[in-house]
Amino acid sequence: MFLEQLKLFRLPSPPPEERTRHLLIGGRIVDYRLKSGAKRLSMTIDERGLRIGAPKRISLSEIEAFVQSHGGWVLKKLGELAHATQPRHLTIKDGVRLPLLDGDAEVRVLPGANRVRWIANVLVLEARPEADLAQLATRALQKRALTHFGGRLVHYTGRLELETPKLALSSAHTRWGSCSKHGGIRLNWRLIHLPTHLGDYVVAHEVAHILEMNHSARFWTVVSSLYPEWKAARAELKQRATSMPIL
Repeated sequence: MFLEQLKLFRLPSPPPEERTRHLLIGGRIVDYRLKSGAKRLSMTIDERGLRIGAPKRISLSEIEAFVQSHGGWVLKKLGELAHATQPRHLTIKDGVRLPLLDGDAEVRVLPGANRVRWIANVLVLEARPEADLAQLATRALQKRALTHFGGRLVHYTGRLELETPKLALSSAHTRWGSCSKHGGIRLNWRLIHLPTHLGDYVVAHEVAHILEMNHSARFWTVVSSLYPEWKAARAELKQRATSMPIL
């Protein structure tokens, strides 16, 4: 359920077939968008509603049985979104403000050749008239995230006297990070929207996985040595997941 990875620098492939369907869950009719042709069965929920990705070999009855098995979670998340007071979809335009670490950033849009640059906490988009401003802003935020979290990764690996692994970014909607022995550490670039202490917890969590590729008691001991307040940070991350901005 908690899946998705960012694919960088690849040629676009034809979009998978997508259909809107309906399902009765706990006496409530729930709309969902189904994308066939996915590598594995997954669910995501955001302001666009419930979306399901499924391999072509899986039947519709199997897909809906999977959704029903997580029916309580689906209804809870949809309810949380229905009561959210702050809109998550942000339209990128001149003057809009984006959450950025412990503060926010102002976006300035100027005519140009689709280039981005930062002046302190001002994000300058030098854009052509037909430019996708959201795409330009995302590119700039990802660059900022790579620089910031790269520094935090050096800090926490240094605490354990470990070699700093390769860092890459992901765009997962519900997964903050991952670690593998050969692939290095991947961090969700959207952490750049959250306060610094939350990003630090995620970095510390993934660094601990370098020593313990599990969630055993020994793993949490390593996490505690790096980030003693990890329980509070983990709870805060869960609360903030439904309010992350969508560009």
